[in-house]
This record gives sequence, structure tokens and C-alpha cells, in this order.
Amino acid sequence: MAETILIALSKIGAVVLNEAALAVIKKLSSNAASLKELPTMIKRIDKELKMMNNVIHVLGTTQLSNEVIKGWIANVRNLAYHVEDVMDEYSYQVVKLKDEGFLSRYVFGGPHHIAVFSKIADDVADIEKEIRHVKELHSYWSDTVQSYKIEHTDSDRTQSGGCFPELVTDENLVGINENRRKLTEWLATDEKESTLITVSGMGGLGKTTLVKNVYDWEKGNFPDAHTWIVVSQKYDVVDLLMKLLTKILHSMQTQTQTQMPVKVSAKADVYELTEEINKTLEGKKCLIVLDDVWVEAAYTQICSAFQGLQGSRVMITTRSEKVAALAPEGRRLKLQPLGTAESFKLFCSRAFPNSPDGKCPEELRTVADAVVDRCRGLPLAIVSSGSLLSTKQPTEHAWNQMYNHLLSELREKPHVQAILNLSYHDLPGDLRNCLLYCSLFPEDHPMPRGSLVRLWVAEGFVLKKDKSTPEEVAEGNLMELIARNMLEVVEMDELLRVSTCKMHDIVRVLALDVAKEERFGSASDQEEVMLMDEEVRRLSTCGWSDNSKTASPEVKFPRLRTVLSIASSTDMFPSVFSGSSYLTVLELQDSTINQVPASIGNMFNLRYIGLRRTQVQSLPKTVSKLSNLETLDIKQTKVEKLPPGIVKVHKLRHLFADRFADEKRTEFQYFVGVEAPKMMSNFQELQTLETVHASKDLTLQLKKMSKLRTVWIDSINASNCEELFRALSDMPLLSTILLCACDEKEKLSFEELKPISKKLHRLIIRGGWADGTFKCPIFQGHGRNLKYLALSWCNLGTEDPLKLLASHVPSLTYLGLNTVSSAGILVLSAGCFSQLKTLVLKRMPNVKKLVIEKDAIPCIDGIYIVSLHELNMVPHGIESLVSLKKLWLLDLHKDFKADWTLKQMSDKMMHVPQLRA
Repeated sequence: MAETILIALSKIGAVVLNEAALAVIKKLSSNAASLKELPTMIKRIDKELKMMNNVIHVLGTTQLSNEVIKGWIANVRNLAYHVEDVMDEYSYQVVKLKDEGFLSRYVFGGPHHIAVFSKIADDVADIEKEIRHVKELHSYWSDTVQSYKIEHTDSDRTQSGGCFPELVTDENLVGINENRRKLTEWLATDEKESTLITVSGMGGLGKTTLVKNVYDWEKGNFPDAHTWIVVSQKYDVVDLLMKLLTKILHSMQTQTQTQMPVKVSAKADVYELTEEINKTLEGKKCLIVLDDVWVEAAYTQICSAFQGLQGSRVMITTRSEKVAALAPEGRRLKLQPLGTAESFKLFCSRAFPNSPDGKCPEELRTVADAVVDRCRGLPLAIVSSGSLLSTKQPTEHAWNQMYNHLLSELREKPHVQAILNLSYHDLPGDLRNCLLYCSLFPEDHPMPRGSLVRLWVAEGFVLKKDKSTPEEVAEGNLMELIARNMLEVVEMDELLRVSTCKMHDIVRVLALDVAKEERFGSASDQEEVMLMDEEVRRLSTCGWSDNSKTASPEVKFPRLRTVLSIASSTDMFPSVFSGSSYLTVLELQDSTINQVPASIGNMFNLRYIGLRRTQVQSLPKTVSKLSNLETLDIKQTKVEKLPPGIVKVHKLRHLFADRFADEKRTEFQYFVGVEAPKMMSNFQELQTLETVHASKDLTLQLKKMSKLRTVWIDSINASNCEELFRALSDMPLLSTILLCACDEKEKLSFEELKPISKKLHRLIIRGGWADGTFKCPIFQGHGRNLKYLALSWCNLGTEDPLKLLASHVPSLTYLGLNTVSSAGILVLSAGCFSQLKTLVLKRMPNVKKLVIEKDAIPCIDGIYIVSLHELNMVPHGIESLVSLKKLWLLDLHKDFKADWTLKQMSDKMMHVPQLRA
């Protein structure tokens, strides 16, 4: 809603800066009075849109179920889109005017440009009329709405089911035993002080169901007082305290059969109510549940009422991890989706309510498995699906028909739809676009943090704040969505940041509905695209194939701003390139495109081009005209050289340009970079540079690029490495370095690699060392902040690298050694690498034995031992690694399997779910 306006406002801000260009236009026609008014009109639009944006924020999310208000906001949204279109057209014409040169535009282009800019001025005038109309509509209903209080949040919460008692009873609760045991244990401890316990997770996981079950069983152990109150999104602290006091007194009255009147006045304030609750509960052991808490303040504002209560317990259910963090670390329970077996059992209990054992008929097993898989362990979706199918004939045909429409059926269920309504409408404006954007990716698509952040920045969803870059602000948005359990973490990186995340299928379907309603974007298949509104602004065509019904090349999307076409055919690309002049994002990774047309240079608005893993062999010279381009991703394409004019793209922030080597590549050189363009230092905004050859003037160029954070360089030789390493060492913001020698025989000296950056955490080195082993400065103090270290093709003689690295870089969370000559016996000593999560040992020809001493690598998550052909036994002590989840033992000594079968390994390592031997 309001976030749509923010994008339009950002466009206005950019346009106002171009007022100098209007001076030229005015000179071309002294009679163009409307043009002279254009700057003033634009400023008025800016002011009016900001006011409307403020009105929408004042209305708040509780008013959004009012159809009158929703209609008005839709009008404002369409108005904002109209503004964005006109501002983009204006910017485009200004760029064309600039490119044609002053003489050309004055002598030859005058009448044409006057007509174009006159049309823009007319459009701006029309926008002002639209603004007046929208303001009149607001004035018409605003007084009435003031007295019309919508119980939106409570309604949605009721529909979402909270503990959905009408759907789940104690008899068919599934998968809660372990969590119930934990909560019961925490409630029963003999801690004297009052204790806070939190239960968190995404909507629909059954937080309230679990806590309600525990509360009903355990409240008898708190005979003095026990009570349950719903906090919800919109709360008043005085009302909350009054409700709490009333329910406490009612609970005590029920226990003692004694009248317990409320002793405070109806006008009591927070202090009086807190004091009364304290006095009432003094010396008593009580159990209080605060259900559906959305913000920390809802607890912190009332927690003083529970202070000093002997042996009392407060339990909170929440969707927010920030709220969950209020409890001590050992008293936080984060619910996870149900496992496959538990999901199937819960489903059957609802789908076959009349079956005494809840058994699924064999002929329905395949489709039942598919339904359960689609629900992804979400109890509310599983229960709802089972209830839907329980009303159908128990035949394979009937169930398959329902399965094909399952998601659309679920999203029409009020209690399922409310899952997203509550969470979505609680988001601040800048997070809503970010969430809706995620729904454009395919089901279960892992979304890398870096790509998502760069896309959000390109879309204009985030702006620079204080000293933070837009990328840092966007990363904060991602973490906020995860903290609110709107996105799920798939993997973490070496800094324990989110590496990849995904969106639950049910949440995605509901988010797509919102995206469509707000004209935000659409994820469609090829059959649907012919029927799509040509006004669509973001289009996801992920997964389209040449085998399916193709879209007509005549389909035009003149308002299109974004194309996400991952792993798709190229059927509609000609239409996009010819008919979508204002495209901002073009993401085509893994698609079948093999040539980028020269017409891409006309897309002045492009900020993001993604061609990763395509067959593109070159970029047209016209990319030099893309003055707004921020991200260019040609990683793992066939592009060998960038167009010389690319250095004119001064706003470029991220360049990914390495490719797989040709058929003659060696194991050492499996990927290569591109030739660094001359005058590369023109990229003054560049943060990411992956990967370039170490050319003669690269060092000089790098010295002028102070904003670089990630630098990957290959083809380094002994003669230029020292000067190059000095340049890298002086970069203040450097966080990641990859340094690759020109071949496996080249010896590089790392004596000059002394980074001043306190942010450096990832170091990747491929090639031999001329220095003494681990005696260079990067390992003698400068590497104390390193978290990720990967070393390949270095000869360590008879040294044990694990022992040496444990003392020099003890804080690693990732360590990879590949094709490294070393001692025959490697030892992970007691207490070493206390933070290590991943260990990779690959192609180490001398290693015959790996010893893991007690208390070594206590946090290890995954160990990957590959192609150690002399290793003929399981690493000694590996069974003691209780945190281990992934273990790969592949391509080892020929006698390895004779000594240890996979079954024997599984018996020893039952706690390791991913075992490959």
C-alpha cells in the first residue's frame, strides 16, 4: 500500500535533480508555458504523495478490512504507479537529450522534444487532477471512518484458529510430546524466582495449541492463581493490566470459593494496576500465559507486575524471535515444522475421522503422501487439508482432483488466509515489498542472501540510512523478516549470517494473492501470460520450458519493471526487450538465452542484469549506455572480455564475471576471470569484483577503488604479487579475498599481505607459497578475524596444517584444505577450533590417519573427507562429535569399505542424519 508510494517518491527525487535539463527544453520553445511549470508541478506532486503516505500510516493495519478504505488506498496506489511511469518517461527523455548532444537537440531535435516534453507536462497536469479527486474521496469518508472501529486483528486471530480447538483435540494432537515434555520440565523446576518461558515460530505451527495443552495439564500445580490472556497486535497496556488483574482474581475466587472484588477504580493507571497485581500475588505461586505477543514492549511494560513472585512462571507465545529472546536462552522453545511421519499421522487423523486406527487406504497412499508433502510440515495446513479431503469420496480420482487445486482451496479458508493477514499487516511498509518479492520465486526455491539483497536495492525498496549502505539496510530487512518467522533459514554462513532462505509454500501462495491484489507482481505459467493484465509491473516466469505452450511474441508489457526468469526458455525475451522500455531488473540466470541484443542499451532504467549460468558469449557495446546499472552478473557464462565502454557505467556496485575454463582446463584452473577493463577505477562505487586477471595496471586501478569489499583475482604471478598484495592490504573495507596463482607451479610470496581492514573474514588462496609455512603476516596476527579459510595446491611438507592453523587462526568456522601435501597423520587436538562448523579435507595424498581428540571441534556441523586415497580407517574419535549432522567419507583407500560398512557407520553415528560412506 503505502510502500508503493515510496517508490514513486524516490523517482520524483531523482527527477527534481534534473531540473537543469528543463532549462534547455524551455529555450527550444518560449511558448511552452506548461513546461515552465513542470518543476513546480513535480514538487507539488511530491508533497501531496507524502501526505497521502502519512495518511495511510495513520490509518494503520486495523482499518484495512474496511472496503471503503481499501478502495481509496487502491486509488492512491494506482496514482503512485502513474507518477512512477511519468517520472521514468521524463528521465528517459532527459537521457536521450543528453546523449544526442546540444547542437543536435537544438538544430534537429527541437520540435520532436518539445512534443515529447509537452506530453509529459500534460501527464503531470492529469496527475494533479487525480490527486485532487483522491483527496476529495478521502474527505468524503474520513469523518465517518473515525467512529468506525474495525476489530481486524482480533477477527483474523480468531479465524486463524490460534489453538484452532475446532480442528484439533487432545486425542489427535501429534508431534508435541517432546516439546510438551520440555515445557512441563521448565514449569516444574524449583527455581525460586519467577521465570519467563517463550514459545515461538511461524503462524500455523501450533504454538497456542501446544501451550494450551500444557497449561490445561499443569495449571493444577499452580493452585494459588493461573490465568491466560490474549495480547495480540493492537493492545492497550492499561486494558491489558486490568484484564490480567480481573482474570487473576477470578482464578483465585474459583480456587477458594471466596469473592475477590477488584480494588482499583476503572480509571486506574499503569502504576496503580501494577501495584495491585503485585499485592494480590504476593507470596503466591502463579502461572500466567501471555498468548500472541507481537512486540517486546507488550511484556516489558507489564513485567514489573510479576517481579519477586516466588516460583511463578510466565509463558509467552509469539511469532517474533525478538520477543522470544526476552526469555533466558535455556527457556526458549522454537517450534519447527512436523516431520514426515508425524505430518502423515496428523493428516490421517483428519482425513479419516471414522477410521478407528486412522489408517490410509493403500490406493490413496500416493496422493496422500503428495498432499502431506505440499503442506511442508505446517500443522494448520495439514489439518485443513485433511478436513477438506474428508468430505470427498475416498477414491484416487476424487483426491487427485482436489490435490490439483489444494493450494487454491486452502487460501480460501478464512483460518488459513488469516495466517498471512496477521503477519503481513504487522510489517512496516518497507518490509512488505521485500516479502512480496520473495513470493515471485518458485516453490522451495533457495534464495541466496546476497542476490536477494541486491535485487531489493535495485528495485528501490531500501535506501541508504545514516552510514549504512543500501545493501546493509536490505540485509537488516531480511533478518527482520526471518525474526518475524515470515522466511525460513536454509543455511548459515561463516559469520553465522543467513546464507540462503526460503518461503513456506502456504505463505507463498497467500503472498502471491496479496501481490496480485496490489498489482505488485505475478508469478505465472505460459498458458496464463496471454490473459495477463498488460499493466503488470513484475513478472516471474521461472521454470518455463520450450516443451510447454509458448507465449505469443506479440504480448507486450509496457509497464513492466521486473522480469524474474530463472531456468526458463527464451520465448518471450524478444517481447520484453522490444516492449518494456522501463525495465529495472532483468534476472535470467540458468535460462536458455545465448545472446543479448544491442537494444538492451535503450533500457536506461536497468539497475540489475543477471545472466548467471547462461550460454551468453559476449555483451553488446550498448551496455555502456546503462548509466543506472548497479549489478552485472555474468558469472559462469562464456563471456571472456567486457566491452571497453563498460567503464562509463559509473554507478556499478557489483560485478560478477568469472567463467568456467574451457575443455583444456586442469584441476587447478577450473574457473577463470575476465580481463580487467582499462580505466576500471572509474567504478568508484564498486563493492564486489569477481573475478579479474592480474593485469599489469590492475594494482594501479585498485589503489583508486576504496569501496571494494570483495575482490577475486586470478592469474597472479610471482613478479606482480607483492605490489598487488600491498594494494589489497590498504583497502579499508575489504571483507573477502580470493587469490589464485597463474598455475599450480607458481610460487607466490604473501609477505606483503597485511590487511588493515578489520572486516576481513574470508580468505581463499589457490597456489604455492614462496614463504615459510604459515609464517607470513596474514597468519601472524592479521588473520585473527578470519572465519573462512580455504587453501588449495600448497605444499606443507611434513607439517600438520590442522595443528598449525589451530594456533594461528583459532576462530575459524569454515576450513577447507584441497590438494595439500602434508604430514601423514593429522590431529585435531583437545579444545581446538572451538567455533568450527565445517571441515573439508580433499585430495591430500599423504594423509593416512585423522585423529579427533576429546573436546576438539565441539560445534562441528559437517565433515567432508573426499579423495584421501591413503586413508583406510574412520577418523579416530569421530563418534564423540555430538553436534555433527553431515559426514561424507568418499573415494578413500580401496580397503576402507572392507573394514567399515555403511551399516556399521550408521550404527556408530546414529545422531548423524546425512551420512555418505
